[in-house]
Amino acid sequence: MSRYLAPSKIALLALVQLYIEGALPNNAIVPVIDFLASHLLDYSLAGPSPAPAEQWKRAENTISLAVSVQHFEKLLASFAAVDRLPGRSLWDRFLEKLWGIDSLHTLHDFVDQLPNLLARTKAELREMAERGENPPSGVLLSRSSPFGAFVRRSHLEFSRMPFDQVAELWRTFVKYRQPTAPYWRRRNPQHSRLSFDSVLLEGEHEWGTQTDEVAVAAYGNMLLMDDDDPSVPVSTDDIQAMLEFQIEQVQKYGVRVPPNIRDDFLKLLKSARVVPSLSHYHSFSDSSLSGECPSSFDHLHRYFDYTMQNRDRLFYQYALLNLAIAQSNFGCHKDAVATMLEAISTAKENRDTACLNFALSWLFHFSLARPNLVKELKDNSMLGSGKELLAFLRTKAKETGMWILWSSALLSEAKLELADGDSISTALENMVRSSQIIVERNVQTMLGAQLSLVIALWDRVGLAVMSKMTCEVFLRCHTKTSLFDDKLRLTCRMAGLLAGTGNYEEAFARLEAIDTNSLRSAKPDQYWHLYRGLLKLRQDLHHNNLESAETLLFQLLQNNPEDTEHDMVFIIDTLHIEALTRRRDYETAFAKVERLISEFREENRDTSLRIRLLLIKAHLFDCIGRPEKGFSIVMRAASMAWRARLLALLWQAIGALANILNCLGEFAAAELLLVAVLPRCLETDVVYTAGMLYSLLADARAGLAGGMKGRGDPAERVKMMGRVHGALDSAFQCFSAVEDVEKRFEMMAKKAALFRAEGNLAQAESCADTYLGLWAEEQARKGA
Repeated sequence: MSRYLAPSKIALLALVQLYIEGALPNNAIVPVIDFLASHLLDYSLAGPSPAPAEQWKRAENTISLAVSVQHFEKLLASFAAVDRLPGRSLWDRFLEKLWGIDSLHTLHDFVDQLPNLLARTKAELREMAERGENPPSGVLLSRSSPFGAFVRRSHLEFSRMPFDQVAELWRTFVKYRQPTAPYWRRRNPQHSRLSFDSVLLEGEHEWGTQTDEVAVAAYGNMLLMDDDDPSVPVSTDDIQAMLEFQIEQVQKYGVRVPPNIRDDFLKLLKSARVVPSLSHYHSFSDSSLSGECPSSFDHLHRYFDYTMQNRDRLFYQYALLNLAIAQSNFGCHKDAVATMLEAISTAKENRDTACLNFALSWLFHFSLARPNLVKELKDNSMLGSGKELLAFLRTKAKETGMWILWSSALLSEAKLELADGDSISTALENMVRSSQIIVERNVQTMLGAQLSLVIALWDRVGLAVMSKMTCEVFLRCHTKTSLFDDKLRLTCRMAGLLAGTGNYEEAFARLEAIDTNSLRSAKPDQYWHLYRGLLKLRQDLHHNNLESAETLLFQLLQNNPEDTEHDMVFIIDTLHIEALTRRRDYETAFAKVERLISEFREENRDTSLRIRLLLIKAHLFDCIGRPEKGFSIVMRAASMAWRARLLALLWQAIGALANILNCLGEFAAAELLLVAVLPRCLETDVVYTAGMLYSLLADARAGLAGGMKGRGDPAERVKMMGRVHGALDSAFQCFSAVEDVEKRFEMMAKKAALFRAEGNLAQAESCADTYLGLWAEEQARKGA
């Protein structure tokens, strides 16, 4: 195997010659130049930033070009050759070039003529003038142009190759060209079975019947179409370039190599006499993404064993860095912290600022996800608090020009501000600064993290329309250049927003539309299945299908919390509490809520999560008929939500407070609160919460109407009862949107009871019929 030249590159050189000779028609010039550029440069005329799918397609074409000459036929067969007789295509002209190289000597002549394609230097022109020679005319390649550089390097690499490698290149070129022999024979009847090698053809009259023995001695069985030799004509440079491309794509977008490209590349790799050490890192990346723990560690150790033999400890910190990340991915979190600390110490010793900054950034994000594992570390080290560490990272990233780390540090600061319930303006300032870096430095891979935080901010201030719009903008405009993890999370976020408004079918359709090849990685696949299971669990709870919900819960609760993101774990816990509440198992639900509140208080977790737990606890008091016991809890939750500007949770807290006021007979105060918050609650698009507020408003107005009985104007009482029915109808519509069975039954039962109390038996019977119809519909759904 040669270092640079391969049969495919000889074919590319022949195509460059056709371009220089003017054999290309006008309509073929752009496609041919694009073809050459796509295989010689990291560039495409289709656009400066092709999508990952387009880049994988180009990689597949590169492998196809290295394996088979037929890839050229797809490009050239449809164009006519302008310097030959009519009826001859550019493909015929191209084959004429290839079959014109009919011996090892001709191959030398072909390469020796390559400098004639280049424009002469001033010194060469001066020498030609002294010898009385005319300078060359026609189209010539500039030495500094991409095609000129390719021609110059090909000539230089060929001149450096030893004879055995040149002979091997010739044999592989013959094998590479051989599939075109039947077509070339039909076009040129004089072509014989030995025309591929002029030496054999000329010596046939001398050797006679022994010519076949000479051909077998020189070429073996490689000329047979059914040759079992698995070797592929490819150079070390091609293998290295393909490895680097695949690793770059895996690290940049976080997805595994498509199976068809992986299989084709493994064939190329097996044919290589010298396996590049980078292939072990490629295998490590693939094993790590697929969830194969032993193989992942084995390939990682093998890679750094090969690369560090002659480099002492120069790259030791990167070995530790990758090892820590792999340990964290496979659940060895304590080992990951110890390994990362050693990586930080080694990076300091070697003065590797880039590695040090990345390791500190990883440790910070790890401390947010696993605070219990780094609690002692924070107390006994000089790393400082989270904000101090982020300030250090921000400063160092700016000094070293690490734009991604700088933007990430700013976003982490903003996220920390929001999680602690601090100033929104400060968080927004950091987000704007991060956005400026992303735009000025064109850091497109950070757009997902940026817009995720923007969505969280809109949710915090209760503007669900803006959240949905931002999410849609990302999914339509920025998924091509963003990490797959960001695409997956924002797709799940959009599905959650749709499910919150009752559009379960569209939510599941969004999840199913995700590329299945991208879900071949273990972590994204687990995240996708978890989120889909959570949406199905939410739907089953609304349908009151508790058997199916408990089956799903049993599966979801089997996931190790250490291997699952904390946000997902919290959602699973809250849905578990809701399932226990619907089963009337209040004691178990209350014990779990108390445990979670205690854990979150010790770990100083996100303010919004603690507020949700307080509201759940107040709801449990309401379920057991003691809502007034939750008064202080609700007031604390409302105070925390107001300080943190968590408006969606604030409206829920106000609803819980209104429920307590209703139980205490303070119907007027409850109505005032609910009328004030309902319009803002509708902006959050949390339809279930809106339905609960409408139901509480109906209770408050029913209490006011009851207080008017026997006193006051009867017309006012009738008007108030109309408002009660209006609130119940709105609540019924909200609960119908989210398909909540129990609440729909409850609203119909309330309407029937009110109509019966008013003496309107016909309307009461109508409501009872609707109730029975809903019950029959639900039974039919469960039976199906």
